[in-house]
Amino acid sequence: MTNGNIQLLGDTLAKAKAEDRAALIAYLPAGFPTVDGGIAAIKAVFEGGADIVEVGLPHSDPVLDGPVIQTADDIALRGGVKIADVMRTVREAHEATGKPVLVMTYWNPIDRYGVERFTEELAAAGGAGCILPDLPVQESGLWRDHADKHGLATVFVVAPSSRDERLGTITAAGSGFVYAASLMGVTGTRESVGEQAADLVRRTRAATASGRELPVCVGLGVSNATQAKEVAAFADGVIVGSAFVKRILDADGDEAAGLAAVRELAAELAEGVRRLP
Repeated sequence: MTNGNIQLLGDTLAKAKAEDRAALIAYLPAGFPTVDGGIAAIKAVFEGGADIVEVGLPHSDPVLDGPVIQTADDIALRGGVKIADVMRTVREAHEATGKPVLVMTYWNPIDRYGVERFTEELAAAGGAGCILPDLPVQESGLWRDHADKHGLATVFVVAPSSRDERLGTITAAGSGFVYAASLMGVTGTRESVGEQAADLVRRTRAATASGRELPVCVGLGVSNATQAKEVAAFADGVIVGSAFVKRILDADGDEAAGLAAVRELAAELAEGVRRLP
């Protein structure tokens, strides 16, 4: 049986904390702009300073993603991306960098593919775990059994609407970290969204059982170093997705320009999460 890299994920988050900073977590879809181009982009993001990367499994109806990521998913799907390509992306990105790589996916593709098969292949590829935004925690037993068996993290998503009781259930069931999603532009001004995210992080930590070290990482529509610094002041990790995808889209097919752009953005964000005065 192959073991995944949940330990590497935990060690990476702990190292960032020991350095008195937040971890920088980048998101890019597999197969975008091509499978090879996506792998190169992830390597570039790691070179720029990302600590962890989430590889998106493109979905035809990504209900929780904004238009930028939907556009990238469409390009990947039109290119014929398959789950095997997602696994290859994880394997090559991890082997090239030695850094933790997770998969972010809706539940339906895993369910169709087979939970045992998916977890076994993800662990064999060196994956650190999975972020499952639409899997209800009360229906996650089968997944968690297989993930635990293969040394993979199960990252659940919480939102400002999550009640404290539910936060307690999620932090008890999850592993690796908690993904705190605060939707930009939906709840008013950016300042209030920042406050809401800080409050969600505080409530999630308060709901975590004592003795369970479960970092809380925030995906907040962060797109620049200033915003990264703001979130790093209260979160264990700062998650950035659309801003990286947009850099590649803006390069308009010029792969070298796209790689340079995401590497540069990662470097700027990596400075931002360092909480310097």
